[in-house]
Amino acid sequence: MESHLLSTSPSTLHFPSPKTLFSNKTTHRNPNFVSLTPKRKLAIQAKLMEKENKLWGGRFEQTVTDKVEKFTESISFDKELYKHDIMGSKAHASMLAKQGLIGESDKDSILKGLDEIQRKIEAGEFEWREDREDVHMNIEATLTEMIGEPAKKLHTARSRNDQVLTDFKLWCRDAIDRIAASIKNLQVAMVKLALSNEGLIVPGYTHLQRAQPVLLPHLLLAYVEQLERDAGRLLDCKLRMNFCPLGACALAGTGLPIDRFMTSEALGFTAPMRNSIDAVSDRDFVMEFLSVNSITAIHLSRLGEEWVLWASEEFGFLIPSDSVSTGSSIMPQKKNPDPMELVRGKSARVIGDLVTLLTLCKGLPLAYNRDLQEDKEPVFDSVKTVVGMLEVSAEFAQNITFNRERIQKSLPAGHLDATTLADYLVNKGLPFRTAHEVVGTCVHLCVSRNLRLEDLTLDDLKHISPAFNQDVYEYLGVENAVNKFSSYGSTGSACVASQLDYWDKEYCHVAGIRV
Repeated sequence: MESHLLSTSPSTLHFPSPKTLFSNKTTHRNPNFVSLTPKRKLAIQAKLMEKENKLWGGRFEQTVTDKVEKFTESISFDKELYKHDIMGSKAHASMLAKQGLIGESDKDSILKGLDEIQRKIEAGEFEWREDREDVHMNIEATLTEMIGEPAKKLHTARSRNDQVLTDFKLWCRDAIDRIAASIKNLQVAMVKLALSNEGLIVPGYTHLQRAQPVLLPHLLLAYVEQLERDAGRLLDCKLRMNFCPLGACALAGTGLPIDRFMTSEALGFTAPMRNSIDAVSDRDFVMEFLSVNSITAIHLSRLGEEWVLWASEEFGFLIPSDSVSTGSSIMPQKKNPDPMELVRGKSARVIGDLVTLLTLCKGLPLAYNRDLQEDKEPVFDSVKTVVGMLEVSAEFAQNITFNRERIQKSLPAGHLDATTLADYLVNKGLPFRTAHEVVGTCVHLCVSRNLRLEDLTLDDLKHISPAFNQDVYEYLGVENAVNKFSSYGSTGSACVASQLDYWDKEYCHVAGIRV
């Protein structure tokens, strides 16, 4: 019997708690312990003492198995929340003292102990223990070891349910600020790139087919506008998430005389959440946050796709410096824009993080469910990935040049001034559909003769339509075409100059960079 028990993995044994080990009640209920030798009993006792009683373990007589403990722990990732957990606990302790629920000396001990714990964590001296499950239990148990009884009062009128949501919202709020700063840095890099290439005309594309000539700064500022909307969505998300769950407790609130408005104000929230059940159930702010990140990632992926294409031999419009390029292990001639390829690829991770959260939450009843422990890692990953994408995109933008000669040679192909020619005919009184048909005939003639529209003689043009006059040549050619754009927000030189002035004043203040 004894040899069988000795060969059994400790994780498969059902141990009683230390306080009931060897009691008559225990040995009668579990006869396996009766036949154990004193040596084996001491070995089991030593094993039990490795696992301290859980802070929630008062009604339990057996510890969880090693496999369950390993599966359910979250300290391996949620220790990321330590600073915000300590911040929330300080605000909670101060409120408890003001309301007379703990003494001032207890509060002072708690605050001093939490400061010391934060110092140890940031100095790398803190021991994170898996058997304490999560960041909250690790900090509270360590605080109890440090200051004793006052620490046991800290969890008054608080549950891990509202505690973790408070920590998580505080973390997300800070993460939004980090992402917004990275967005601004990329916007600055893009505006500087636009300013340094003012006046450069490039082919504009629809369906990846040549469409109309556009100024390169106009194209670059399109990405700046997208990023501005991303920053706006982050701000909207932050405003909606900025309501405090603390004091909602497990789900029903508390009968103790707490002041939720005090803790909310101390933590910089707009107000406490109105409904305690909603407070501990809510993950809308997480789904919205990851949705915003996904849209940002898609914008960055589109930028990456365009720059990867432009860096190819087929386009040759963009030249990345060696400092933001990689080579091939087998083809010595290769120079690859790998950072932007990875930006394009990592967008899949960010979108996947959003899908994880949506799937996680879709079938959960109110209020808190342990499934929601799985909400942290996708958020941490999403933020880390998006910040990385933004930073490397800014780095890439600061280390590229545009091949003006190659771009200039590419402009004659594709009859990019065709739409401007149609506008000329509209100004002469033709209906647009008629003008469209006339210019289509002109293009057909050019294709048959391998000519540009500006190469057609006035006789050629008048043969197609008598509406043409000598002034038509003021509309032909990419330079003339670009200069004819005048509507608000268009690619016309004056319009783009106005856009550049706006963004320069908004973010860059580097007008002297203009060349």
